[in-house]
Amino acid sequence: MSSLNTKPEQAPSFYENHPVPFKTNEIDLLSLAGILWKGKVFIIATVLLFAVAGFLIAALLPQKWTSQAEVTAAEKIQWTELQKTLVALQVLGVKVPVDANEIFNLFLKKFNSQSLKEEFLASSPLVLGKLQDQNVDQHELRRAVVLLSEKIKAVNSIKPGSVDTSPYALWSLSFTAPSAPEAQQVLQNYIDYVSAQVVKETLDTLRSDVEVRKNYEKNLLEMDRVRITTKHDAKIKRLNYSLEVANAAGIKRPVYSNGQSVQDDPDFSIALGADGIAEKLRIEKSLKDVTELNAEFQNREYTLSELEKVNIKDIEFSPIKYQLTPSLPMKKDGAGKALILVLAAMIGGIISCGIVLLRHAIRQRNIL
Repeated sequence: MSSLNTKPEQAPSFYENHPVPFKTNEIDLLSLAGILWKGKVFIIATVLLFAVAGFLIAALLPQKWTSQAEVTAAEKIQWTELQKTLVALQVLGVKVPVDANEIFNLFLKKFNSQSLKEEFLASSPLVLGKLQDQNVDQHELRRAVVLLSEKIKAVNSIKPGSVDTSPYALWSLSFTAPSAPEAQQVLQNYIDYVSAQVVKETLDTLRSDVEVRKNYEKNLLEMDRVRITTKHDAKIKRLNYSLEVANAAGIKRPVYSNGQSVQDDPDFSIALGADGIAEKLRIEKSLKDVTELNAEFQNREYTLSELEKVNIKDIEFSPIKYQLTPSLPMKKDGAGKALILVLAAMIGGIISCGIVLLRHAIRQRNIL
């Protein structure tokens, strides 16, 4: 009798003789180094080529040197001579709105004036000499002056709303030129040029204020003279009428001298009596200048005579105080030649290495 073989046959394993492939994404640095070493000649040549190109670029780039100066409002010690003139004008009643901060703001306004920049550069022998040496025409000269004027800058060194606030205004003035001495000289000359403009405008304003005050006093005195003359004529007429009234009333002497009590007329006073009124009338008529007895008129006439003597001469004063005079630049602007050379060499090395690896990858692909 056959028996059933219930023992299952052993089936082959699913994983037997079927190894699972295992792929790795690791980069073989030694292999890459070997590839780069094989292309070392190309890499070195490319690096040298880029370094030479960087050196030429650095040599051809225009030189830029920036001179800087820091200024604040002028101090009192700088305005000694001007203060003497201002005090004399204030005594004569001339309003002098001259303040250190206002003058400093006027300086900054003129310093940033585009027309004033162009006017200075167009008349500067140093700038014109450099531009004319290039044999440029008038249009090119005008364009060069405009472009050069943009390199004159004024920047507030203390930013509004900053934590470290300062009790005074500090401004940084700068100019950029192809050479360090030129940058310093042009900046110094332009500051002096603007300062001279500010001084001239300030003195012209003072002279104008003095002339306005003179004309005001003259016109006012003429009007007052007319008023005083009219008042004097009316007084003489009133005295004539008072004399007639006194004679008609038979009052020859002052009423208070003989104990009489007379109610004086409010329009034509007769209290002095006919003799007193006649003498007063004679004195009034004898006055050659009706303003002789007017003290206020005499005082104002004296003030006008003093104003006529005022002669505001050209006073030298500075609208600014240097915290840093125009500096001689010790370092040019922008990247140095060494930095440009290093960057160019690095770029050349990166590009050459990339080309070598790309070539190797293409060759391997073609083989497969």
